[in-house]
Amino acid sequence: MNALRLAVSWLTVIPVSGPTKVDRGIAGHAITLAPLIGLALGAVAAGVSWLLVSAGLTTLLAGLLTVGLLALLTRGMHLDGLADTVDGLGSYGPPQRAREIMKSGGAGPFGVAALLFAIASQSVAFATLAEQQRWVAILLAVAAGRVAVVLACRTGIPAAPDAGFGALVAGTQPRAIALIWPALAVITAAVAVPDNLWLGPVVVLSALASTVAITRHCVRRFEGLSGDILGAVVEITVSVAAVGFSLAL
Repeated sequence: MNALRLAVSWLTVIPVSGPTKVDRGIAGHAITLAPLIGLALGAVAAGVSWLLVSAGLTTLLAGLLTVGLLALLTRGMHLDGLADTVDGLGSYGPPQRAREIMKSGGAGPFGVAALLFAIASQSVAFATLAEQQRWVAILLAVAAGRVAVVLACRTGIPAAPDAGFGALVAGTQPRAIALIWPALAVITAAVAVPDNLWLGPVVVLSALASTVAITRHCVRRFEGLSGDILGAVVEITVSVAAVGFSLAL
């Protein structure tokens, strides 16, 4: 229960108090439960999108409002992490300088461009899924982003220097957990696109593979994992999965 409360307090805006003492053990269990939080957020996103379209809003406006709601429910921290990570990657300095840019608190041109692209791609993809009435696909796209967090925290991934959150969660996920959640996501994705049962699993597999590669590159560039990188992983996975699910093949 401590791990579940911690996962809710970390990953959502819901005012749930976590345990008074957080060590790597509890933090690791909280990350293991992250996909469950993703399922809950995805259900809210799919339900709200359906309600908005049923109320007469255009699918594009419904998609944009759904993305905005997700940002609100997660304090916008994943979008912030995406912007900081892209700004860090766009710098030409050594790893220490790149980490300083990530911690500066502002968003540079690379970060702003990444934010606009992520919000636009998710909004349009959610709108397309709403037009196709693929509500489960919206749910699974959001959940896939949290499955990617488990992969990013798998055994062997080091924490970046001076990364408080990264030091708590990097390398905490055993290989079995890092295989089980992605496998479940790939299998479940078969229902995301009922007309093409193969498309959903291929999309989720591609999305998770891309974020594994991105995580590896970021760990090399910044000398370890940080909370910002995890935020970027969430947003990139959601974007790739949502766009993939919206394909009409």
